[in-house]
Amino acid sequence: MKLLVAGDLVVTRSFNTNCISQELKDIFLSTDYNIVNLEAPITESGTRILKTGPHLKGHLESTIELLSTLQIDLVTLANNHILDYDEKGVLDTLAICKDHGFSTVGAGKNKNEAASIFYLDSQEGEIAIINIAENEWASATEKSAGANGMDLIDNAKHIQEAKGKSDHVIVIVHGGHEYYNLPSPRMQKQYRFYIDNGADIVIGHHTHCVNGDEEYKGKQIYYSLGNFLFTKPSVYDDWYTGLVLELNISAGNITSELHPVKQNKSTFSLDIISGEEKDKLFQRLSVYRDIIKDKSRLSFEWSEYVKRQRNSYLRYWSPYSFINNRYFKWLLRKVNVSLVNKKGLALYLNLMRCEAHSDMSKEVVGKYISK
Repeated sequence: MKLLVAGDLVVTRSFNTNCISQELKDIFLSTDYNIVNLEAPITESGTRILKTGPHLKGHLESTIELLSTLQIDLVTLANNHILDYDEKGVLDTLAICKDHGFSTVGAGKNKNEAASIFYLDSQEGEIAIINIAENEWASATEKSAGANGMDLIDNAKHIQEAKGKSDHVIVIVHGGHEYYNLPSPRMQKQYRFYIDNGADIVIGHHTHCVNGDEEYKGKQIYYSLGNFLFTKPSVYDDWYTGLVLELNISAGNITSELHPVKQNKSTFSLDIISGEEKDKLFQRLSVYRDIIKDKSRLSFEWSEYVKRQRNSYLRYWSPYSFINNRYFKWLLRKVNVSLVNKKGLALYLNLMRCEAHSDMSKEVVGKYISK
């Protein structure tokens, strides 16, 4: 069985599928089953949730036309934007996908439904697909709709359950660090843990850039496929490059092949990368692969990335975040007033790091901002 998995898909405007090259269309049309991450809810809801970052909404007609043109069978919905337009946005998306014949995984009307394993019957055996997202604004609860949020214990139980009921287990994770081409050491440890618990392959997206991959215990981990099609401009060149993963599934075995794709920066037309451009990209992926398999190099690159993000994250954790008046913010920065000190940050660190404090903090702050 030949199966394709593509990265993030967000169509926020009218988009003509003639902008997709015939060569790329042919790849999708030659397979038995196609999967893509639908990252923007399709809804008429105007109710935005309280969050940081942009609120995304998919263009109904263009999104459906694109999914149909590429013969998409399953859309993954466990991502950080599916709840942008509240529960109605989630439920509308689920209903629209169902009405147009697209299966879904990774989101639901509550936590239990969002965590449902998707089973696909094939001549090569039963295939289980599990879709997980980091807990960034969109996770479902026992009583509310949203994405299947990351929970190491629950994830492991679901993978073990899927392994007991199927021949192949595919885990698709929406997570990682935006515009960073490598996994963090924590990510590597966690994704390998998914393999240890029965996953036959782990596939990631969310970072808006391609990441390296590795083989672990004979199984493949792809840390990020990057964007597939995202009709919003970006200053990052990697935003416009993605990977489509082809899986060839036979009895007891999964082999894979990467098809690199690129978007035009002005029209967002989508095409296969070939020739010298493909060679250069694959050379870059080879470098990432070498870093990932070397623990000390991966740790070093992570430390360097942390240094680059230091000032941004200190600002996030400073009282500046609580000031709404932009003129007051500008004045404080102009006179170089520091609102950060080590004692305050030590408190924040303890609230994050200690499991008991983290549990309580999430409950208290979550209920406070939802009022």
